[in-house]
Amino acid sequence: MALSQRYQLIHYGLYFCDVIFTGLPRMPGLGQETYGTGLEIRPGANFNPAVAFQRLGVRAGWVCDFGDDFFSRYVLERCQEEGIDPGLFEHLPFPLQRVTVAMSFPQDRSFISYMDPVRLPPLRPILLRERPEWLYLPNLFPEEVHKDIFCAAREAGTKIYMDCQFTENSLLDEGVRAAIEAVDVFAPNLLEAQQLTGAASPEEALAALSCLAPLVVVKCGAHGALAQQGQQVIHAPALAVEKVVDTTGAGDCFNAGFLYGLLRREPLERCLRLGNICGGLSVTAPGGQAIPTAAEVEKYLD
Repeated sequence: MALSQRYQLIHYGLYFCDVIFTGLPRMPGLGQETYGTGLEIRPGANFNPAVAFQRLGVRAGWVCDFGDDFFSRYVLERCQEEGIDPGLFEHLPFPLQRVTVAMSFPQDRSFISYMDPVRLPPLRPILLRERPEWLYLPNLFPEEVHKDIFCAAREAGTKIYMDCQFTENSLLDEGVRAAIEAVDVFAPNLLEAQQLTGAASPEEALAALSCLAPLVVVKCGAHGALAQQGQQVIHAPALAVEKVVDTTGAGDCFNAGFLYGLLRREPLERCLRLGNICGGLSVTAPGGQAIPTAAEVEKYLD
């Protein structure tokens, strides 16, 4: 296989290790203590889409650095267990601790996170060497970072799919607008889309963002997903599941399913369904344990 064909997709994002509490009766207030009925320690954040790409059979390379700390070693061990390609990992001789405590409820979750000072691995030489079809960015990168990345992607002939993650910014920020204008697909969840646009409804947020990016997807959790491409607007309902156990990582798994559809040249409606299936199945077990394989996705798709 030619080097330039090694990866269909390159995934650029930091690792995190998640401590997940489930079965909580309520969020604790200051000075209060609340007991859950479940506890999981799992690799989180960008590990979830990396697993999803692996199980879906996507040739994906994860650009990520790891330190010599406990959390780095733990996530690396799990990557090996899952068969995640380590070809773009960088190993550094000092701690790079990235930890999130997740309080997961059936329909949403809250997080407390810590990370050692961020060091973003260089991406330009990798893109120009590998020339993947897609670059997957799990969050909205600030202007001082995204300019070089987006220029490199264009030079490599690589399309960009960008999620948002939590933000306090809005479209009034020129850097935010420039980032969204530079990508091929922008895929925030509903809260993020409304924060960015100030819109009162999913449809209004979708319309505002579609003025910037050629394809916008708004993930609406239990209400499915909306997408707009030009004048075409499509809604795909969420996958009905018997029991929601943990919603952590559901949006990441949706992204993996949607990109799986794009790589297969599926029409937009079918890409949304693939995203909803992957995201929906992922919530049926703690910490992404239920991320589906390609065969499981096909069964639900049919």
